Amino acid sequence: MLMSEKLQQQIRFLMELDKLKSVLRRTLLTHEPRLENSGEHSWHVSVVALIFAEYANESIDLLRVLKMLLVHDIVEIDAGDVYIYDVQANEGKVERERDAARRIFGLLPAEQAKELLELWEEFEAKATPEAKFAGACDRITPLLHNYHAKGHSWQEHGIQKHEVIAINQVIEEGSTELWKAAREVIEESVRLGYLAAEST
Repeated sequence: MLMSEKLQQQIRFLMELDKLKSVLRRTLLTHEPRLENSGEHSWHVSVVALIFAEYANESIDLLRVLKMLLVHDIVEIDAGDVYIYDVQANEGKVERERDAARRIFGLLPAEQAKELLELWEEFEAKATPEAKFAGACDRITPLLHNYHAKGHSWQEHGIQKHEVIAINQVIEEGSTELWKAAREVIEESVRLGYLAAEST
């Protein structure tokens, strides 16, 4: 091939990303009865961040947030999507995803591989204002999906209100305004019977 090795590496990486479209999540689409895939989620949550940027608790670099959200689930190509409420399935997740990050980002030229790996690690650590806000967007998106799908995933897995609050309260670290909205959605979900208030 006449194209440079760098360009070939970048193309290999981009073609590898196509596999993310085959990784199914537990989130039902709001407009048709099928599950969302991780590629769709990555796009959607990036738009969520774009629209909700004004609600970040701190001043943020929105471009950095968007980069994080575009790459945060790439590891699921190897590690798969793990349901956030499944405690057992989440055991060993960190190690599986770290190995996946090294392999997949390692397909890129060294400088780009380093940049994307660092973005992924920053997102996972949730220590910077950008990572906290990105995490808030990543959590509120499936919450809104569940509400608009009449609690499909919550009901399928027997999830209760206290579990939803415990898992999603990290939204507040990135945006107190979005956490207030999330709490309203949770309460309304219980009222409408989409989410169980407690064990029966």
